[in-house]
Amino acid sequence: MLGGGGLVGANVYASATEDGGTDSAETLSSPAGTIDCPDVGTKLTAVPDDAKEDVAKELALLDQQIADAYQRLTESAQAIQQDAGFADNAIMNPLKEKRGATIERIAIAVDRTGDRPEGLEALAACTLRPAESASGDQANGDEGGDGAQENGGDNQDDAGQGDQQQGDGQQQGNGGQAGNGPAVADYVDIKSVQPNVQNPALTSDASRGTFATSCGVNENGLFNSDNVIVAPGVSNGAHHFHDYIGNQSNDAFASDEDLANAETSCVNQGDKSTYYWPVIRLQNGSQEQDANSPGGGIEGNAGEIVTPKEVTLNFVGSPRSKVTEMPRLLRIITGDAKAFINGTANANASWSCTGFEDRQLKDKYPLCPQGSDVVRTFKFQSCWDGTNIDSANHRTHVAFAAADGSCANGFKAIPQLVQRIVYDVDAPSLQDGGKTTPLFAVDSFPEQLHKPVTDHGDFINVFSEDVMGEMVDCINAGRECGVGADEGDDPGQEEPTQPPTEDPTTPPADEDPEPGDGNGNGGGEQTDPPANEDPETEAPATEDPATEEPGNEEPGNEEPATEAPATEEPGDEAPATDPADDDKPTVSSTVAPKSDGTPSAPADNDQAQGGSGDDATQPAGVGDDAEDSLGTKPQAVSGDLAETGTTLWPAAAGAVLLMGGLLLLMRTRRGSRRG
Repeated sequence: MLGGGGLVGANVYASATEDGGTDSAETLSSPAGTIDCPDVGTKLTAVPDDAKEDVAKELALLDQQIADAYQRLTESAQAIQQDAGFADNAIMNPLKEKRGATIERIAIAVDRTGDRPEGLEALAACTLRPAESASGDQANGDEGGDGAQENGGDNQDDAGQGDQQQGDGQQQGNGGQAGNGPAVADYVDIKSVQPNVQNPALTSDASRGTFATSCGVNENGLFNSDNVIVAPGVSNGAHHFHDYIGNQSNDAFASDEDLANAETSCVNQGDKSTYYWPVIRLQNGSQEQDANSPGGGIEGNAGEIVTPKEVTLNFVGSPRSKVTEMPRLLRIITGDAKAFINGTANANASWSCTGFEDRQLKDKYPLCPQGSDVVRTFKFQSCWDGTNIDSANHRTHVAFAAADGSCANGFKAIPQLVQRIVYDVDAPSLQDGGKTTPLFAVDSFPEQLHKPVTDHGDFINVFSEDVMGEMVDCINAGRECGVGADEGDDPGQEEPTQPPTEDPTTPPADEDPEPGDGNGNGGGEQTDPPANEDPETEAPATEDPATEEPGNEEPGNEEPATEAPATEEPGDEAPATDPADDDKPTVSSTVAPKSDGTPSAPADNDQAQGGSGDDATQPAGVGDDAEDSLGTKPQAVSGDLAETGTTLWPAAAGAVLLMGGLLLLMRTRRGSRRG
């Protein structure tokens, strides 16, 4: 993603924890080798504002040149085998000339209003790294240096043997259907990995809260191979497909205004931020929508795209201090899409399995046991320079905290985005190179061979200022807020989630005429047992002071309809009393109604019936409002004590009169018989 480097779109980002990553033995999949070009973008740390657009386009062109050369290299495998000089003469030398011209244009663009960058000319030449056969798999097992050994290096012998067993048309060292990876050696059994996650100790000044936002799993299938952060205005600037959630207008040509005015998939409509990452594909031969397109099959990204099973987005605090608000439109990219060629200095991949997330892999895909899912975790930079929303290389304006959680160089702590993506994919069958159960891998630049170390994520902050302020207040106060937070933790945080929470209450509103449903979300089930008690005790005990006078007037005339003495009325009475006591604490909260919490539904139902919606919050003194909004329709009983009383007393009076009449009639008949 960050342009200009050894592969298209290098997202140069975070800090890394591993060494190495540049040994030629790492390149396994291409029959002719892999092209390794120096990353020009990482050298451009001071680009004048008026030159940034031109520089970004030239960096994207460098990436396109590499992708084109890599494609020619793959197509020329046979010619290269027959003529050792073919690759240099037909591919590598022309690539050097094109890169030299592009780099010169970059230098000129910067020189117009700034200082001409030094040493860029030396970055024009690229190296052809030879492909390795099965013997190279053993070397690949050491990929990532010591970190690889810590992350399950004991399994590398087995992985290498599995790679050697690939045959029947598959290229050695390559399990992927497009001919450029992944390799069997890229996988390791998560159970062989030792726990390796460490968290810094919290100080007394720590900001311990959490703010959650929920934006779906890209179930609507929003994809493209652009990257508006690294290559704005350039189609296919990433050279691989991204999943997008949150902002629905993100492509290469989206302006800040476009992002601000876009629709969002987030539950909290105050979050129009954009979250995106490379898709995962199964190497199963499926033809996706981009099978014959740039960024897709043409550049080695082939197979079935897997929709995540779950995506969680949490913003957390600093272990050392309070956090400050993120500036609007802050850009952050984490990980390095070119880490296989660039080395792991900026890599930030974390792979694991559910149930084993204290074990994180940096340069291997996990083989998860049955019943466990694959997990990708991104912890974004949490320190900001206090001034810039982006930088020339898209990383110097933000930084990772030190090991103790502190921000260096005068940077400020900001809420840290922790992004967790879960996939329901089976562990591939390594013994046959993924034929029985397919290999899975992230999309990548063609030269990166789908290595797991190249995983990366992108984020643009398009939270509203109000919601961002709420987020910071919540985190600094040590609360859990946002979507999914517990009731009562922070009601104010929940307000933006109100529109989606209307859906659960709508069906009960439509079903009101049916007894039991009109009380909301299964409330009838909970309140059936007390039904027999209500007519004699609960309703009269609580109703008299508030509703006796107005309640007996109009509904009293309705009583001859016989609904009260019939069996329907007691069924309605029960929900009317028990939930009424719950209404006060529940309705005032903006948390979505739960299946076992009936009080929220009556409040919404009042509004649906034309009422003020305030009735449910006023158990005492609500009789007048209830009558005005509900009229005299008995089926409108929604659980308020006032409404229940207006029907119970006439019902009781009618029952007494009826019984008295029957007794009088019986006595009269007996007297006549005796006479």
